[in-house]
Amino acid sequence: MRILGMISGTSHDGIDAALVDFDRTDGTLSGAVQYTASTPYPAGLRARLIAALPPAATTLAEVCELDTLIGQSFAEAAAEAIARAGAVDLIVSHGQTVFHWVDGAHARGTLQIGQPAWIAERTGAPVLSDVRVRDITAGGHGAPLVSLLDALLLAGHNGAAAALNLGGIANMTVVRGVDDLVAHDIGPANALVDAVVVSDGLSERGFDEDGRIAASGTVDERLLEVLLADPYYRRPAPKSTGKELFHLAYVEDAMARAGSRPRAADLVATLTELTVRTVGRDVTASGVDLLVVSGGGCRNPVLMEGLRRVLPGVTIALSDEYGAPADDKEAIAFALIGWYSLHGLPGTVPAGTGARAARVLGTLTPGAGPLVLPVPATEAPRALTLTGPHPARGAEERRG
Repeated sequence: MRILGMISGTSHDGIDAALVDFDRTDGTLSGAVQYTASTPYPAGLRARLIAALPPAATTLAEVCELDTLIGQSFAEAAAEAIARAGAVDLIVSHGQTVFHWVDGAHARGTLQIGQPAWIAERTGAPVLSDVRVRDITAGGHGAPLVSLLDALLLAGHNGAAAALNLGGIANMTVVRGVDDLVAHDIGPANALVDAVVVSDGLSERGFDEDGRIAASGTVDERLLEVLLADPYYRRPAPKSTGKELFHLAYVEDAMARAGSRPRAADLVATLTELTVRTVGRDVTASGVDLLVVSGGGCRNPVLMEGLRRVLPGVTIALSDEYGAPADDKEAIAFALIGWYSLHGLPGTVPAGTGARAARVLGTLTPGAGPLVLPVPATEAPRALTLTGPHPARGAEERRG
């Protein structure tokens, strides 16, 4: 079964896509990753999206227009994938998160836009979307959903391992077996650095490419102390967060409370070190001996060297070594969720999201023909193997 997974993450800079051909033999699911690509948003659309995100005010008219424009962008990226790699049985579109409503220790709602009907109309394939909210209705955080993939990929490790995703937000899944895991959002990975880089015009690409800005700066210890004192870090897992909390105004407020306004490079260095310290603290507390990293932040040498500095006893590897290219892992995870949903299997791990029980995820939009579902599976896979080849990513290489 050929499934195309698609997502624009919390860095909201473009659409990642991964086409995976799944086949099940007994208790093992195999996935051949046949196509991966990243398609940047048009500059004007990204600017409109950024302007509408919290803490900015927006209108329902703007949300409606962005829902259409982002849906059309996803549709074009899906059509390009199909033109290059062939027809698919299902497209899974995570869309673009624009708000994640957390009230204290509980998630109350989440909103992803990018109207899936545009994708179905453009490609003729059925589309699974709106994949997070069902977990929230069951008492979960709707995140991190990638724990489903992490549990299968790392269950064979002899000991405790953690999968770390460094997107806009850093999230981690600690795996001690396929049925024994915990997961949570740690805090900002690239979100605050990106906000400063964009606001101050430090890079045309909108992020600290190869960590060059951070490498040229010095950490402001007073500001870092204020940032590390945020109550979010002391909340127990499972927990989730997003740019509703970690945005440019948050940085401005922290600098005011610290009585410090460092130069731009020093501020980027400080925010990068914030990620190093918060991730390092949580990884250390988890007691793992292996950390498998993915997401744009794994291409930032300053961030990765910082993690190796604060985690000297932990082996740090990229998810590429486990068959999931670090830049494409989330798109692969949503393709996997699509396989589970089509087969009537729950796509959440309650120990990771905090839900009362696992749920089948998503809403299906029919394609050009009748919607035909496979025979429901009676048992979930116990293992997953991913294989390449992984062709060159389309359009533009993603973050560093």
